[in-house]
Amino acid sequence: MSALDGRTYEDLHAHGGDEWYETVVAPIPDVTDERVPLRVRQVGGVHDGTLEWEASTDAVPLLTHLLRLDDDLDAIRDATPDLPLLERAYDRYEGMRLVRDPAFPCLVSFICSAQMRVARIHGMQRGLRETYGDAVELDGRTYHAFPAPERLAERSESDLRDLSLGYRAPYVRRTAELVASGEADPREAVDLPYEEARESLTRFVGVGDKVADCVALFSLGFLEAVPLDTWINTTIEEYYPDCDRGSYAETSRAIRERFGGEYAGYAQTYVFYYLRAGGE
Repeated sequence: MSALDGRTYEDLHAHGGDEWYETVVAPIPDVTDERVPLRVRQVGGVHDGTLEWEASTDAVPLLTHLLRLDDDLDAIRDATPDLPLLERAYDRYEGMRLVRDPAFPCLVSFICSAQMRVARIHGMQRGLRETYGDAVELDGRTYHAFPAPERLAERSESDLRDLSLGYRAPYVRRTAELVASGEADPREAVDLPYEEARESLTRFVGVGDKVADCVALFSLGFLEAVPLDTWINTTIEEYYPDCDRGSYAETSRAIRERFGGEYAGYAQTYVFYYLRAGGE
């Protein structure tokens, strides 16, 4: 799954338009205690491909964590219902994985994603990093970490609007304040049952059910989460109309069950790319 696919905004396409992606990984419990500048690209195909990387430390544990290389894709597909649409999507995008993005940057990026093109969202994240993120050096090049909540909390709405956040600026600032003060933390949702976790994430300003589901799926490891975006709502309308139950919670529950429950988030991600690319 690449950074430009529109489901993660943590990895930024390297300047110059080549195939390298770059980020600064924040400390991750049980993975790394330090901030790690990282460049990575995939060489080859699904069956014979490898990841090439450059980093300030051994990046294998980081990549395994961030790119979910420890997920058993064969077992996940075997657990997925034999629905024709899912079969076609899995065949088309064989080998695609979800991601495990850090919680606070993931939360901010999806707050910024509302009614916005993917390129603009990446631009916002790059602006936040380069303006307020700490600089980290690797092989003579400078990379910027995503700003800590404290850094964003002390900025004014005007400062954030200057980075093209628009009406999202107060949402990002208030969310940063909540996390910086210890009043709320998206990671607290990890230990909750899935639907309670989604509800917990809506405490943050600018976070509705769909954004909460995105954070639950792409950061917190709730692989059953199915964000009801435009593409998935279209899927429901055209393929599974009986799953439209009139409310987000009930429709989400119905399509989640149709997609197999435990790994429904994987199924919806394959369908998302399949339909967005034109389907048949």
